[in-house]
Amino acid sequence: MIKLAIIGTGSHANKHFEAFNAIDGVKIVAICDVNEENLRQFGDTHGVATTYRSADDLFANEDFDAISNVTPDRFHKHIGLQALAAGKHVFSEKPLAENYADARELVLAAKQSGLINMVNFTFRNASGYQGMAEIVKSGELGRINQVDATYNQCWLTSEYWGRFKEESKFLWRLSEAHGSQGVLGDTGVHIFDLATYPVGKIKSINSNLKVFEHKGAGVGEYRFDANDAFNSMVEFENGAVGTISCSRAATGFKNTIDIRIMGDLGGIKVCFDKWFEDGLTYDITRDIKSANMHWERVAVPQTPTNFERFITSIRTGINDQPDFECGAEAQKIVDACFESSKQRRWVDI
Repeated sequence: MIKLAIIGTGSHANKHFEAFNAIDGVKIVAICDVNEENLRQFGDTHGVATTYRSADDLFANEDFDAISNVTPDRFHKHIGLQALAAGKHVFSEKPLAENYADARELVLAAKQSGLINMVNFTFRNASGYQGMAEIVKSGELGRINQVDATYNQCWLTSEYWGRFKEESKFLWRLSEAHGSQGVLGDTGVHIFDLATYPVGKIKSINSNLKVFEHKGAGVGEYRFDANDAFNSMVEFENGAVGTISCSRAATGFKNTIDIRIMGDLGGIKVCFDKWFEDGLTYDITRDIKSANMHWERVAVPQTPTNFERFITSIRTGINDQPDFECGAEAQKIVDACFESSKQRRWVDI
């Protein structure tokens, strides 16, 4: 039996509970949050009686093997380091940390500890994406020349997600003072991770960050100063070039991942809104030397989720992906985007 504690009981923690609780041989033995009301509601909803108001008390008094770190972004580093020091395996929400230096500190601590570590890049759960990554990594598409990737949401321009000026779950994401790195830190880490995992590291980047002033200056204590969209030109270490972008003002796009990878022997692409519903296929073209060139849709059976990979890693002692190293690489790109946009130039990564 693997005993797990969840630290942070906001809305996103419900997904962590449901995913881990569904895995045979896993028991969630305790939950922890400084917010007493969130802690009580979460415990009542999921039937967890053992609760802690501080991580210090949790680590000092509870017997368990691993944590799921679902705290706000600014606490990921501190809780992660504390857990590793206490000998606990760590499953962390993204981003791994608020900057590359802090993320690197977590990577080194994890390596020194020998403990299992993983970052929840949610869209790695899409089986179609996993199939695409396997094809690219196999070399079947030949030399990769072009990579284009976008992650688009619409909640600044439509009410599909709700009214952003009326709900704190949106408001904090628009305010740097409340710990937000904007769309770059929120969804940008996802699309950079998805673009680089199959292709390899980005060598240099030229990025432009945009704050849409027409949405207003802010609401109450929330000042709307975090970036709402970005566009990046990139060059990969293997010589491929491409574009990577994100937006919260992409009217008509609910939560859309769109990735296209093109080599000299073929091309492959995925596009989906929900990884668990429509992220189960990829499209590929191989017949590139005739007039019959066409795209073929390939279905991929559901691959293990990040939650399942984490538990399997604990059981086998072999750290699966995406690990802390992946999380740090994504944060390194994010830091370079901020630098590039501020200085209006290409930045080497």
